[in-house]
Amino acid sequence: MEIEIGRAKRARRAYSFDDIAVVPSRRTRDPEVVSISWTIDAYSFDTPVIAAPMDSVVSPATAITIGRLGGLGVLDLEGLWTRYEDADAELDRIRQLDPAAATAEMQRIYAEPIKPELIRQRLAEIREAGVPVAGALSPQRTQEHFQDVVDAGVDLFVIRGTTVSAEHVARDREPLNLKKFIYELDVPVIVGGAATYTAALHLMRTGAAGVLVGFGGGAASTTRLSLGIHAPMATAVSDVAAARRDYMDESGGRYVHVIADGGLGTSGDIVKAVAMGADAVMLGSALAKATDAPGRGWHWGAEAHHPELPRGNRVAVDQLAPLEQLMFGPSSHADGQVNLMGALRRSMATTGYSDLKEFQRVEVVVAPYESR
Repeated sequence: MEIEIGRAKRARRAYSFDDIAVVPSRRTRDPEVVSISWTIDAYSFDTPVIAAPMDSVVSPATAITIGRLGGLGVLDLEGLWTRYEDADAELDRIRQLDPAAATAEMQRIYAEPIKPELIRQRLAEIREAGVPVAGALSPQRTQEHFQDVVDAGVDLFVIRGTTVSAEHVARDREPLNLKKFIYELDVPVIVGGAATYTAALHLMRTGAAGVLVGFGGGAASTTRLSLGIHAPMATAVSDVAAARRDYMDESGGRYVHVIADGGLGTSGDIVKAVAMGADAVMLGSALAKATDAPGRGWHWGAEAHHPELPRGNRVAVDQLAPLEQLMFGPSSHADGQVNLMGALRRSMATTGYSDLKEFQRVEVVVAPYESR
């Protein structure tokens, strides 16, 4: 349904997670009989949680912890861990920055070159722990460093940007040919963000195993203020899920996983993301609140230190509980920030669904009056 903004412009109504709610059905279940596991390519996970490749969220140590908890931790291969031998010292510097000078100081800190030997060292550290290994590069850095990633050995490779398209146009350099790159790479690739049906369909046609859905919706992002671009997540996830359905028909049954990435501050948001069609969620600020997260009470993304146009901030977050308790409880908070997986399991049980794929069919209603 289109809305007339003015005589020369019409727009489609879009919804955020706050605008919708799931509806119970005629059946309920015990939470213990509900499965929240998911599989991508040859890899199975006990929980649908992917920790976002952000220095405040994932270090080699936290990637290992999240892997042992049944999720997937993705290391930012353009972050402090691949620029500095002593990344902890730089993390400590960022945590102590004066707010007025934080952006400029972070730009200087992240100006240190990426070191291929550190890419190999950090990924090897995760692999030695016996958990799935995943690393992320931006589209701009993928061609430069992907061979180091492949040589180090990853189970899943993530190409993540504010937005990633299959048809990037550049003047002075050859853009990344996603279709050729994914075809030649011998590991499953997750790519995004995408926020529309068409953009997601094109990414699926490149051979990606998963598509990240989101654009500038994170807690530390100022993309909406800087660029005027924003994608309400409930509509975006539903649109990309529709692209997955149509691509399955087009490709003869190839299933591409939809991963919600942004706007996921509470367990209720995670519930709604799956209800709209997501197979898994990529969490940033929600996991940055762990007492053992690298940010130690601070959260920021790569946009916060962009050398030319920063589109994010270093923001203070509450330290609520260790990662394990944050994901599985018990919780002493009633605001949906602790025991994220317990809440997902209970919501599925309350509405009568036994696994994530079934829960994607749950009834939803538009409830814009809803407040947290």
